[in-house]
Amino acid sequence: MRLRSLLFVPGDRPERMEKALGLGADALILDLEDAVAPAAKPAARQAVAAFLASDRRGVEIFVRINPLDGGLAEPDLAAVLPGRPDGIVLPKAEGAPSIAALDALLAEGGAAGLPILPIATETPLAMFRLGDYPALGARLTGLTWGAEDLPAAIGAVSSRDADGMLTAPYQLARSLTLFAAAAAGVPPIETVFPAIRDLDGLAAYAARAARDGFTGMMAIHPAQIAPINAAFTPSETAIAQARAVIAAFAASPGAGALMLDGRMIDAPHLKQARALVARLD
Repeated sequence: MRLRSLLFVPGDRPERMEKALGLGADALILDLEDAVAPAAKPAARQAVAAFLASDRRGVEIFVRINPLDGGLAEPDLAAVLPGRPDGIVLPKAEGAPSIAALDALLAEGGAAGLPILPIATETPLAMFRLGDYPALGARLTGLTWGAEDLPAAIGAVSSRDADGMLTAPYQLARSLTLFAAAAAGVPPIETVFPAIRDLDGLAAYAARAARDGFTGMMAIHPAQIAPINAAFTPSETAIAQARAVIAAFAASPGAGALMLDGRMIDAPHLKQARALVARLD
């Protein structure tokens, strides 16, 4: 299933989880971390476990657990793994050691091999561990990043300028996540757009992400789902162009470069075309 939009839903709000199933997101991320106050976490675990036991066909369900080093990840997993979520979102992931530690906990919980979606840039050390992920692609369902925890961790005032554009350090984090995902052979997932009322800004941000190579994006409000889905759904024109490129090379299998509609196409164009068409499956 293509993951264009992944909607965060607070784990302590069962009514929102149920409603979210019909909002058009490709996946839900049931959040046991930032969206849930410490005192509410036990009840949130119970609510998520109950929801996972219900009928949820057609939408993939991930659970964002708490960070591995805080003593909360273990009870999170104990509560949710019996419900067989489609994957675990790992916050504050720090490369191979974090994936290995989570894998051990998953195995203990009878869920060895469950897909993992790391949030790969939320600590300073995490930035230096991005090179680990290409060797871990078989364990990942994607790779995403965050622009909120990292500035707090280093004492920055913000990750964005007044116009909402990322400042240079966080542009770097975004770019390295994109390249790490590509090297790992997994979908790169764009981070959230925090201005929930600025749907025009969201649409522009999502369009830039799709242009740059991201294949999906996380959402924090239901109103963000439709613009995100639109941005990451190839247009009919783009699909037709991709199929024309594939057909041209199929008709001339020995060619290294061809002319199509007045422009030269070669192996990179064929690779891009095949990748776009594969996203339609």
